[in-house]
This record gives sequence, structure tokens and C-alpha cells, in this order.
Amino acid sequence: MFIIKYRNIFYAVSLLLVTASFAAVIVWGLPLGIDFRGGSLLEVTYTEQRPSVAVVNNALVTSGIHNARVQFIGDKGLLIRTRHLSEQEHQVMIAALQNSRLEGSDFEERRFESIGPVIGKELGRKALIALALALVFILLYIAWAFRKVSHRFSSWKYGMVALVALFHDIIIPTGIFAFLGQWGIVEIDALFVTALLTILGFSIHDTIVVFDRVRENLKKFEHFSFSDVTARSISETIVRSVNTSLTTLLVLLAVFFFGGDSVHYFALALVLGIFFGTYSSIFIASPLLVTLEGFKKNTRVLK
Repeated sequence: MFIIKYRNIFYAVSLLLVTASFAAVIVWGLPLGIDFRGGSLLEVTYTEQRPSVAVVNNALVTSGIHNARVQFIGDKGLLIRTRHLSEQEHQVMIAALQNSRLEGSDFEERRFESIGPVIGKELGRKALIALALALVFILLYIAWAFRKVSHRFSSWKYGMVALVALFHDIIIPTGIFAFLGQWGIVEIDALFVTALLTILGFSIHDTIVVFDRVRENLKKFEHFSFSDVTARSISETIVRSVNTSLTTLLVLLAVFFFGGDSVHYFALALVLGIFFGTYSSIFIASPLLVTLEGFKKNTRVLK
């Protein structure tokens, strides 16, 4: 099968994407939202025409609220991000918006969120722990689930290959968000971490489907080479994997384009993760098994 034959090309593409994502995170950093760095967020919706960003900024500065980030959302919405504000300062901000509104237009406060910097750091620490534990338990589960095929291929190698694919699946969306964050388009919040955990679950499910078919075919075709068995397994599962991912992506794209602003970038993270997760399950994880098997044979020859 061409996937196995030209696997080095797919490795090169993935390596390029992962390297670019790493570079984006290192150079630009992660665009952390108030969930992780602390701060306040106010969302309002105007009944008629909303004032310009410059007018709102001037009103906030006059009221003593500096360095606020003001952006339009939707047709009549306004989103303001600032440092951590007390309830008194919250009311001062509302008064500033009242003074800056255009004649004949009023606004409704949709939400106000405020998180202190200490809580934000704690959330960030817990998010990293959650991701690390998920990866560790995935490795242990796969090593246990594939323990009966160790006579052909060590079970822990299935787990290590799956971790490589999972790392590929979460670092690329993170790098894309780091790039988009430079332009103020996205922020990484608790929903983004939820999206990463969801991606891990979806991607590992897709990878295990292929691995499980490899395990079954190793028993059926004992005299076939490992490369042929893996190629056959990919051929038998590729249509299922692609169809499952496509139906999921259709739903997520509907949420992205027609859902509310609060889940807009959550859906974007899932779209990216599931797309690259499907790619890695088919073009990275399974071919890596064949590559590792080749290293194993070469090692035996050298000995």
C-alpha cells in the first residue's frame, strides 16, 4: 500500500508541521486568556449601532481603566478584556459604556467574568497535570491491551507510537492558536484545554481501531511480513476512519460557523485536532510500527 511505501514523505510533512508549531509557541508564546493569566471580561450587546473601539477606549481611560482590549463580536456585540477588576470597578466600566453609547442606542450586559491571577495560575497547573495524566494512562492502557501480541511486536511500542501520534495531534492545533493569537484572533482558555482532552480521546480511539486490526491480522496471517499485515490493516479500516471523522467534522463546522461566540474557537480547536488526528492515525501511527519493526530486524542482523 502506498501509505507504507511512501511513509517517509508523510513523516517529513508531519515533522515540518510539528517543528513550525513548536517555533510558533516558542517565538510568540501562548495567547492565554483570563482563565490562566487572570483578568476580567465583559461582554455587552447594543440594541442599535455600537460606538467605535476608539470611543469606548477613550471612555474607559477617562474612567481610570487603562490597557483594556476592546473588540467587536457579531453584529452588535462588544467584548472588553482588562486586568482583574473589583465589583466597584465593574460598575465604573458600565458607567463608562453608558457615557460612550450613541444616541438612541442602549446595551445589555451579557456576561462579566473575573478571575484573579493566583486562580489563573492554579488552573494552568491543573490543566497541564490533566494532559500529562491522560497521556500516561493512555500509554499504560495500550501496553496492557496489546500485551498478547508481544511475540511479534512488543506491546509497549504500540503505546509509544500512539503517544507520538497524540503529541502530533495536540501540538499542531496549539501552534496554530499561538499564530492566530499574535493577531488577537483567539485566546487559550479552559475550553481549549477541554478541546485538547477531547482530541486525545478521539484520536486514540481512531488509532486503536487500526492497531486492533493489526493485532487480529497478525494472528490470521502469521506467515505474512509485518509490513504487509499493517498495510492490509490500514486498507481495511481507512474508509471507516475517514467517514467517522468527516461526519464529526461536519457537525463541528456547523457549530463553528453558526454557534455562539463562546464556543466558536472551541469548535475550531476540535476541527483542527480531529483533522490532524485522523491524518496521524492513518499516515503516521501505523507506518511507525513498520519503521520500528524494520529497526528491530536491522538490529538483529547487526548482532
